[in-house]
Amino acid sequence: MNSITVLLSEDHMILRVALRALLADEPDIQIVGEAANGHQAVELCLQLQPHIVVMDIRMPMLNGLEATRQILRTLPATKILILSESSDPLHLDELMKLNIAGYLLKQSEAELLPGAIRAAHNGEGYFSPAIARHLERQAGRQAEQIHPGAPHLTSRESEVLQLVAEGNANKQISAELGISVKTVEKHRQSLMGKLKIHDTAGLTRYAIDRGVIDSEVRLAVADLV
Repeated sequence: MNSITVLLSEDHMILRVALRALLADEPDIQIVGEAANGHQAVELCLQLQPHIVVMDIRMPMLNGLEATRQILRTLPATKILILSESSDPLHLDELMKLNIAGYLLKQSEAELLPGAIRAAHNGEGYFSPAIARHLERQAGRQAEQIHPGAPHLTSRESEVLQLVAEGNANKQISAELGISVKTVEKHRQSLMGKLKIHDTAGLTRYAIDRGVIDSEVRLAVADLV
C-alpha cells in the first residue's frame, strides 16, 4: 500500500511535534517534511510534492492563505487541509475560492486529523461542524457580495503587505524576498495606491483588520499604531 505523503506547515514547534506524534502510528500516512512559515511551505512543496499539506493560516513571513494560493497555482493537484485556531469568515471565504480539501479547528479537532487526511486524499471534503455551518449559511452567495470592493492584490503585494505589517524595513523585505530595495518600494507604492492608504501605519492597520498577520503580531503592532 502506497503511503499518503504529508507536509506539516505550522510555526509552533510544540504543535508540530504533537502532530508528528499523532500521525506516527498511522501506517498509511508518511510525514515527508515540516515548514515553520509560509515561504518554507511553498519551497518544500515544490521540492517534495506531497499529496497533502496540513496548513496553519497565521504564520510569519507568509501567511497560510497566500502560501496556499502559491502552492495551488504551481501544483494544483496538491490537497490543502487547513488546521487553524481561526474560524474567521474572511479567511474561510478566500480559502474556499481556492478549493481547499478541508478545514479543522485546532482547539477541539486535531485528533480527527488522520481521518481528514485520508478523506482529502480520496477527494472528499472534510470540514469542522462550525466551518460547515458557516458554509451552509453562505451557500449561494458570492464572495464579492460579502466583502464588496476589496481590492485585488498580487501575490507579491500580499507578501510585501504582511512583511511591512510585521515591522520589516524595506532592506529586510528585500533580503527576505530576494528582490531589490527599489522593487520593494514600487510594491509598497502600488499597495498604497490600490488601498488608498498613505503611510506604513495605515498599511499595518489594514493588515490587522484583514487578518493578514497572526494574533500575537496583532497585539504587538496595535500597541505601536
